[in-house]
Amino acid sequence: MINITDKHNCCGCSTCASICPKHCIMMQADNEGFLYPVVNEADCIDCGLCEKVCHELHPFEERKPQKVYAAINKDEEIRLKSSSGGIFHLLAEKTITEGGVVFGARFDEQWQVVIDYAETMEGVKAFMGSKYVQARMETAYIDAKRFLSEGRKVLFSGTPCQIAGLHHFLRKPYDNLLTVDIICHGTPSPKVWSRYLDEVVTAGRKAINDVQFRNKSNGWKAFNFMMEYNKDEQTVSLCSHHQQNHFMRAFLRDMILRPSCYQCQAKSGRSHSDITIADFWGINTEIPDMDDDKGTGLVLVNTNKGQVSLDWRNITFKETTAETAIRHNPAYSRSVAAHPKRTEFFASLDTTESVNSLILYCLRPTLKQRLRMSLSSCKQLMKRMLKSVMRGG
Repeated sequence: MINITDKHNCCGCSTCASICPKHCIMMQADNEGFLYPVVNEADCIDCGLCEKVCHELHPFEERKPQKVYAAINKDEEIRLKSSSGGIFHLLAEKTITEGGVVFGARFDEQWQVVIDYAETMEGVKAFMGSKYVQARMETAYIDAKRFLSEGRKVLFSGTPCQIAGLHHFLRKPYDNLLTVDIICHGTPSPKVWSRYLDEVVTAGRKAINDVQFRNKSNGWKAFNFMMEYNKDEQTVSLCSHHQQNHFMRAFLRDMILRPSCYQCQAKSGRSHSDITIADFWGINTEIPDMDDDKGTGLVLVNTNKGQVSLDWRNITFKETTAETAIRHNPAYSRSVAAHPKRTEFFASLDTTESVNSLILYCLRPTLKQRLRMSLSSCKQLMKRMLKSVMRGG
C-alpha cells in the first residue's frame, strides 16, 4: 500500500491511483494545493500494484539522447503561437493524420490544467503553449491504454515524471505509442495559481477569455505573461514581462514548486521518452543564424522511434551536441533549489488577503543582497563616468 511519509518522494503523477484495481486511491490536495494519493484502507486488498508502478520507488536509469537538434517549424504562424519552435504541432499533426490520438495539457473551465486527449487538430490547439501549473492526470493513463489496445497511434506529451508514470502504468512497450516530454523547470502550485486568478480577475474566472504564459509579442526571449478577460462589457488585456508578473516571478524564483521538483527523479532522460522538446536557450551564441527571436526549439531524439516520427521536410534544423544544448538548459539534469522563503510563503498563504503582496514580500531581497546590488550599481556608474571623462564628456 502506498504511504507518503515525505512529500519530496511523490511527484503527483497519479500512476498509483490509475493502476489500483479496487479504485481505493484518491488524489487529494494538501495545504499547498498539490495532489497526493490517499488510500481507503477498508477497500485495499494489499495487491502492491501501487508500489510496483511508483516511479519514485523504482526510477528508470539515465539515458543519453541519440541525436540533438536546433529546430524550427517552417510554418511561421504555428511557430509564433507556440512557446518555442513549434515542433509539438508537427508531431501532433502527423499523429492525427494517421488516425491517432494526441494527449496534452489544456485549461479546464476553472483555468486549472488537466491532461486530456484530442482526436482532431482543432482539439490539439488547446494543448499548444506552456502552462506553468501542475496538471491533473485524471483518467489520461487509462484512456491512453485503451486507445493503444485498440491499435490506434497515441502521442502522449507531458512532464518527465508524467511520461515515466505512463511507462510504469503500461508495464510493457507499445509500438503505436510515441512519448514526448519537456525539459522541466518544475511544476507550480495550482492553489497559488487559483489565488492569483481570483485576485487579478475580480469578475470571476468565467470572465477569462485567454491565458498565455509565453506570449511572444515582445519576442521569444523577452516573453510576456498575457491574460484577456471581460470586465464591465469591455475586454481587458493584462500583459507584462515575465520578470514583472507576480506569479511568473514566484515560479521562476523556485518558491511555489512541488516539493519533489527539488529532487526530481526523472531528470537526465530517466523519463524514457522518445523525444524531449524545449527552448534552445543560448541559440544566439551557439547557432546564431537560427536565432530570429521568434522561437527556436531544442529537440533531443532519444529513440529510433522518435527519429522517424519527425517530418523533417517541414523543419529547419541543424544538428548539435547534447553538451552544447544542456549547457544552456541545466534543468535537463539538475533540480533547482527551493527558495529560502518557500516555507514561510506557504505557511502564510491561507491567512494572507493578497497573494501578490505575499509574493512581493517573500521575494524582497535581503539587506545583504540589497547592499550587493547597490555596490554593483555604483561600480557601473563609476565606469560610465570614467568612460565619459576619457572621451572628453
